[in-house]
Amino acid sequence: MAENPLLALPHVETDRLRVEEELRAAVRAPTEAMTEMASHLIGAGGKRVRPLFAVAAAACGAGGDGPASLEVVRGGVSVELVHLGSLYHDDVIDEATTRRGVESVNSRWGNLRAILAGDFLLAKASEIAASLGTEVAGLLAATIGRLCEGEVMELQDAYQVTRTEAAYLASIDGKTASLLSSACRIGGIVAELPRPEIDRLTEFGTAYGMAFQIVDDILDVIATDEQLGKPAGHDLVEGAYNLPVLRALAGPSGAELGDLLGTPIQGETWERARTLVRESSAIDESVEVAEQYVAQAIDLLAPLEDRPAAVALQGASRHLLESLAAVRG
Repeated sequence: MAENPLLALPHVETDRLRVEEELRAAVRAPTEAMTEMASHLIGAGGKRVRPLFAVAAAACGAGGDGPASLEVVRGGVSVELVHLGSLYHDDVIDEATTRRGVESVNSRWGNLRAILAGDFLLAKASEIAASLGTEVAGLLAATIGRLCEGEVMELQDAYQVTRTEAAYLASIDGKTASLLSSACRIGGIVAELPRPEIDRLTEFGTAYGMAFQIVDDILDVIATDEQLGKPAGHDLVEGAYNLPVLRALAGPSGAELGDLLGTPIQGETWERARTLVRESSAIDESVEVAEQYVAQAIDLLAPLEDRPAAVALQGASRHLLESLAAVRG
C-alpha cells in the first residue's frame, strides 16, 4: 500500500522530530514520577496525525514550503496532548491493560494516578495553547469540552440497540472529529492564514475526522488483532454500537443480532454477533458513508489545490479508504 501523501511533504521528517521533542519537553514535571507517567504513551509512539495536520494546514499559506514555525509545532502538540490525555482517561473507563503495544498507564500505576496523569496532560495542553494567544486557548478549551460531550454521549448509549445513527454521528463528531478540526484551525490561526481559508481547513478537519472514525469502526468489525495492533471487535464488547452495527441492526439479520446484543458479550456470542455484522450489507453501506465524508473533505480543499500541503491533505483523505481497501482485500 502506498505511503500516506502527508509524509511526502518537504521537511515533514524534520517537523515530526520537532513534534516529538516538544511533546517530551511539554510533559517534563518537577517530579520524576509524574514525568514518567505523562511521557509513557509518548514513548510508545504514534502517527502524530493531529500535529502533522496542524503543520500541513499552516503550510497551506504563503511561504509554506519551509519547516513549520515553533509556534505551529507547539499548536499541534497542544492538540496531541489533549488526545493523549483522553486516552489515559479512556483506558481507566475501559479498564484497558494495554495501549499501543505497551502496558496501559492505569494497569501499571493504577486508576488514580492514570486519571491525574491524564489531567496533567490536559493542563499542559492548555498552558501551551495560552502561550499562542486567547483565540487558540479558547478553541482548545472548547475542543476539550466537545470531546467530553462526545464521550458522554457514547457512554449514555452503551449497550442500547436502539441507538440512533444521528446519536452515533454526534458522538464521533465530538470525540474524534473535533480534535482533527481544531488541529487544522490552530495551524491556520498561528500561521495567520486568511480567515476564509482557516474556516475551510477547519471544515476539512471535521470531514476527515468523521471519515477517520467511521473507517476505524469498520476495521474494528472486519480486521484481525494483528492488523489493528489492538483487540478487534472491542466496540461490541464495550457496547459502543458503531455505524456497521447500527446498519446491521436495521437490516434483515437485525432481529437475531439485537437478541445477542444489549449486554456485555464474549466467546461464541461475540463471534456470532461479529459474523452477522460482517455478512450483512452494513459494511458496504458504512464504507459508502466514509466515502461521502472523504469526498467532502477533498472538495473543501479544491480551491487550495495550487498548494502542495493542501494536495497532501487531500491525499491523506484518500489514504483512509486505501488503508481500508487493503484490509478488505
